[in-house]
Amino acid sequence: MSAELITDIGELTTVDPEERVLQDAAVVIEGDRIAWIGPAAQAPAADTVTSVEGRALLPGWVDSHTHLVFAGDRSAEFEARMAGQSYAAGGINVTTEATRAASDAQLRELVTGRVQDAVRGGTTYLETKTGYGLSVDEEIRQARLLAELRTEGVVDQVTFLGAHLVPPGGDADAYVRDVVGPMLEGVREHVQWADVFCERGAFTQEQSRTVLQACAEAGLGLRVHGNQLGEGPGVALAVELGAASVDHVNHLTPDDVATLAQSWSGWERGGQSAPGTVATCLPACDLSTREPLAPGRELLDAGVQIALASNCNPGTSYTSSMNFCVGTAVLQMHLSLAEAVRAATFGGALALRAQDEVGSIEVGKRADLHLLDAPAAIHLAYRPGMPLTHAVWRAGRRVV
Repeated sequence: MSAELITDIGELTTVDPEERVLQDAAVVIEGDRIAWIGPAAQAPAADTVTSVEGRALLPGWVDSHTHLVFAGDRSAEFEARMAGQSYAAGGINVTTEATRAASDAQLRELVTGRVQDAVRGGTTYLETKTGYGLSVDEEIRQARLLAELRTEGVVDQVTFLGAHLVPPGGDADAYVRDVVGPMLEGVREHVQWADVFCERGAFTQEQSRTVLQACAEAGLGLRVHGNQLGEGPGVALAVELGAASVDHVNHLTPDDVATLAQSWSGWERGGQSAPGTVATCLPACDLSTREPLAPGRELLDAGVQIALASNCNPGTSYTSSMNFCVGTAVLQMHLSLAEAVRAATFGGALALRAQDEVGSIEVGKRADLHLLDAPAAIHLAYRPGMPLTHAVWRAGRRVV
């Protein structure tokens, strides 16, 4: 197995950015794994040597929340929102119609192109969801397509989001019966996770509970869209049912924060206790919908593990730029650079329960690396919006 030495790294963020930032460092990749980390002066011999000339090296971004299976355009809706119209979940129906009309080949091409865009920005591991089908046949079609792309290594994890919205003119309770009946039966072999939009205008607490419990019984991990448009039951339901993450979390009560913190009581990295419920913050979406930014500072101070994700979708966050999300978290959410980078890497891995595989630069983990055209990671916030990604390795292979 050939080995590649990446050397002359000016700043290497390894495990926990608060504690492990190495200067003048090097990394050795063997196959798709990280084989060695240490000072450049002590690096072992390798088959090939790549000097990065003092640039900063980070773990690849782990984007734990995306909606990449869609067709159509919602720029008019966005323009109206920027002119003062409030966001409502019903805009999802516009995308549903366009997505249903697209062929398998068209959707495959669209998803693959969007993943390529994300990778060019440093994302090396990502989740994506169904949810723009909203019928038994269409949700199964999307799940099957994403499972094929996962097998091909295009996407890494797939979530079933049949409970995204009630189709126009539909009865919510009847639709939930479809979701937990033939829809779940048809998608369960293709997906790893199930999600529900527990929000006003979407699904109630009891409807959400019905969906999540059925999906858990089918062997799927759980995620929740919650507390985006106002205070609600999403956080409490997610923690009660042991969901891996609750995403959006814009509107939290003190009890919500305490509930999330309690789910992490006793957990420590590398310990025996299972991880709690990650609070996934989606700052690009918050800006697009003009909702208050998720209280990442408050959550971290309370002991909650947070993730940053793009929420790439056509209506409320049409970007896959994790660089942008990290910069925004530092500039507007009051996270330190180290906290933001950790949330966008190890935090995302925790949300996907993939922390033993990705999310940090450690010996034995997948060689997912993001090289910046800058001497230090702080440039992500210091120079916001600049094209700072210089090179990307995904599973040991240089792809950018």
